[in-house]
Amino acid sequence: MNLELFAPEAQANLLPCDGIVEDYGLILRPEQSEKYLQYFLANLAWQHDQVFLFGQHHITKRQVAWYGDENYQYHYSGTFKQAHVWNPALFRLKQHIEKLVGHRFNSCLANLYEEGTQGLGWHSDDEATLISDTGQETVIASLSLGATRKFSFKHKNQAEKVDLLLHSGQLIVMRGQTQQHWKHALMKSTRIYQPRINLTFRYFF
Repeated sequence: MNLELFAPEAQANLLPCDGIVEDYGLILRPEQSEKYLQYFLANLAWQHDQVFLFGQHHITKRQVAWYGDENYQYHYSGTFKQAHVWNPALFRLKQHIEKLVGHRFNSCLANLYEEGTQGLGWHSDDEATLISDTGQETVIASLSLGATRKFSFKHKNQAEKVDLLLHSGQLIVMRGQTQQHWKHALMKSTRIYQPRINLTFRYFF
């Protein structure tokens, strides 16, 4: 069965325990998704990401672009990132997603994977700046544009694992204790030649 022939249906929670990942399904029409993809490919300030892992400096194959409410510096993956002021189209998408999700975001990390051999390994978005000192839940909204890619979750302490295909225009939202108990990854594939953009809307404290 070719799962890509079927549009994803909304689900309240993709995880079996210890977290919430809401699947909103497709929030954009195919023509809207393609228009946004081509516009962001040409107009966002893409650059290769720099991260520190286990004391070593790495430059990633994927490219990223940071946008936010002001020229804030965000601490992420061992480095400080300087945010650009919102791109107008990106800001409109943020407002649309905020209404759907019921949560405000003040930044967006955009990721560009030019083809299937570019992915992202297992990790959690558990930086202290994403979690408020009042214990407010971490909410990250993730919108996919472009090539359909396999995205996976695995529990940090149990054998639980969840796989899904993310389609162009599909929105998932990670809430609650998800980052504390689960890791997630974008899987690589040698059979995908089209680009994918992932827009992750966040709130930094």
